[in-house]
Amino acid sequence: MAPSLSQAYRRRWWMAVTSIIENLLFSAVLLGWGSLLIMLKSEGFYSHLCTENVTEADTNVSLTEQTVWPSCIEQEEILNLGFTIGSFIISASTLPLGVLMDKFGPRPVRLFGSSCFALSMVLIAAASYDPKVLSALIFIAVSMNGFGGICLTFTSLTLPNMFGNVRSTILSLMFGSYASSAVTFPGVKLIYDVGVSFSVIFWLWAGFACLVFLNCFINWPGESFPGPEDIRYSKDFYKIKTFISQKISISNKSCSFQSMRISRKKIVNLIIQKNVYIVYFFGTAGSPPFYRSVCSPIFLWSIITMAMSQLRIIFFMGALNKMVEFLVTHGDPNLNLYSSIFGTLQLLCLVSCPLIGYIMDWRMKECEDVVISAGGEKSTSGPPKRDRKIQKLTNAIRAFILTNTLLVIFGIISLIDNLPIQVVSFVLHTAVRGFIHSCCGGLYAAVYPTNHFGTLTGLQSMISAVFALLQQPLFMWMVGPLKGDPYWINLGLLVFSLIGYLLPGYLFYHRRQITKEKTARDSLSLSQSVQQSNSLNLNK
Repeated sequence: MAPSLSQAYRRRWWMAVTSIIENLLFSAVLLGWGSLLIMLKSEGFYSHLCTENVTEADTNVSLTEQTVWPSCIEQEEILNLGFTIGSFIISASTLPLGVLMDKFGPRPVRLFGSSCFALSMVLIAAASYDPKVLSALIFIAVSMNGFGGICLTFTSLTLPNMFGNVRSTILSLMFGSYASSAVTFPGVKLIYDVGVSFSVIFWLWAGFACLVFLNCFINWPGESFPGPEDIRYSKDFYKIKTFISQKISISNKSCSFQSMRISRKKIVNLIIQKNVYIVYFFGTAGSPPFYRSVCSPIFLWSIITMAMSQLRIIFFMGALNKMVEFLVTHGDPNLNLYSSIFGTLQLLCLVSCPLIGYIMDWRMKECEDVVISAGGEKSTSGPPKRDRKIQKLTNAIRAFILTNTLLVIFGIISLIDNLPIQVVSFVLHTAVRGFIHSCCGGLYAAVYPTNHFGTLTGLQSMISAVFALLQQPLFMWMVGPLKGDPYWINLGLLVFSLIGYLLPGYLFYHRRQITKEKTARDSLSLSQSVQQSNSLNLNK
């Protein structure tokens, strides 16, 4: 039986830590494609296509025999197609996942995702026994791998709701572990290089994925995680609900309690905090329709920004080996060294993402909290402080400006024909990968209702994934007419990345409009208070 929200709340740190580890080892591991590609070529996947135009020979050494598999451009193109399909599914699956998660909660989605990931590992291991016949299984495997991995990542994104004012920081750690999962295949390749069998590695990986299934089955609740202000996390919630049902008799129309008219269609949950009755209403009232969130300018600008960033990031990862090979021909022989450096640097996402989370949470504790008393009147929990909505927008503006500036610097360095300098681009690429998802997730969590978060994130990811499919024709253009030289493609993507400043520009304009409206409301409220005070003095 699934635990209740109050039980899950008590286990929230266990769930958060295990989610970070599971994201690191089982989510978007396919983004470490460069290392997996080397292993697949060494195992002879699609090497039967290399009847001519052989470019190199990959050697698979075991204790008993040595097999040399030919390698060619045709093999690399079809394997890169597998990466394109897998990376597309990682992003495109988020829309149906968002709808399912908003409706059924994260538990069933996570259980199904861990099962798909385990099955993908089984398929890869099975295909390695006879790659000439079973190479086509790699397309099914990477599809299930991408889908299962994004299920684990996506379901962990609402878990930070249980952490209140540090929600954006915990959310950034989830995105950081997702982005850092690209280091997993480079780590697996190190194990492979010391002589461990390819099939044994993937059979064991499938077994570990079953532990993810078991952890979810035991600890994850059957309902969605509400916003951090929701009292259903409280262990006293069900006692309070029983108390209210005993004290209030709800008729077919309405009832009166503490001078309030309460509709039967609303669920009223009452708690006592600091001797103040606080009433929370759950239902359709107060939540804007979904189409209004989708058609908002902030969401539309975020789609453009994320589509551009995804194409830039995915193309660099898919074409990394070929770009490094092109630079190697200019005098640096350490291809494996730089590939290993890039893979290891993916762990920086775990360090860089909390920085964006800290920026998104900056001074949120200083913001005013509005409570609703039993008399139905709104009041602040203390002296006047910062406006919460304005502070959220300010933090988002800073986060997106920093992220896009790093993306532009990364694009400039990518144009330099020097392999050691490209290590700096590796660092910037890793930082941007973690930053951009954390920025977007934090923006949606700050601006839109909690019950829209999953679907909006999924829709944005699906549109970005469709746009990122352009990386396949760009890759073929690079290895074909451009003969491996990525300069002109990188230059075009650098110019394209400048549109990323449009989103923070609009957020700045939107914040100014909200500030003006707030100033007008405060002025009106002050004038009304003065008029009431004057009228009372005249009556005296």
